[in-house]
Amino acid sequence: MRLAQKVIVVMGGTSGLGLSAARAFVRAGAKVVVVGRKGESLDATLRELGDSADGLAGDAMVPETADLAIEVALQQFGGFDGLYHVAGGSGRKFGDGPLHEMTDEGISATLDLNLKSVLYSNRAAVRQFIEQKSGGSILNMASVLGFSPSPKFFSTHVYAAAKAGIIGVTKAAAAFYAERNIRFNVVAPALVDTPMAQRAVTNEEILDYVRTKQPLDGGRVGEPEDLDGAAVWLMSDESRFVTGQVVAVDGGWSVCEGNVSGKW
Repeated sequence: MRLAQKVIVVMGGTSGLGLSAARAFVRAGAKVVVVGRKGESLDATLRELGDSADGLAGDAMVPETADLAIEVALQQFGGFDGLYHVAGGSGRKFGDGPLHEMTDEGISATLDLNLKSVLYSNRAAVRQFIEQKSGGSILNMASVLGFSPSPKFFSTHVYAAAKAGIIGVTKAAAAFYAERNIRFNVVAPALVDTPMAQRAVTNEEILDYVRTKQPLDGGRVGEPEDLDGAAVWLMSDESRFVTGQVVAVDGGWSVCEGNVSGKW
């Protein structure tokens, strides 16, 4: 099995993309520790994943959360081999938007949620890899909006800055820690049907646009499972010679113009 003997922490692993990945990791033979905010379905997730999983309720924006998750991995499964950071979200409700409209709260809250949380979890993972004198794999979730904007429908500029920042720190860390065999990579989805994306996936005008912007497989919104193959590969030894890369799992978003009218 591709992830046999691997122990992986999934930040944001109780819903959406993170939960889908946790399922895929378990199917591939891994032990997983899932982290989700209080009030999310941690108990249901652990029941579903069975003996191959443990977890804790915690906020990725709190620096100690990732440290606690790694400690659970060490205590329950006897090791720590990889981190997949999925936790993040839209900052619209805080005041993210176009540059001239964003609020101070929108800037701070969106960066905390999407960028600072990644710095905290990646720091915790690297420190543990150094302590145990091992290599490891760190995979961060960014977004195509970090390098391929969509001004009409997805004009949240702090979110875009945060996702671009994830790519920047991932590449910088990949270079710095390569000699320790600690790998850093990014997966960057386009529009995927998750709890965060309900504004978009219920808007017919946006769906029309997506048919031409994400034209693969008939032109559709992505499903969480579409990212699982890339995540499993990047957490496995099959990608042992890969670091500092951004894998866009985007249905063609980043290479297609799209049409705001939904017609070619």
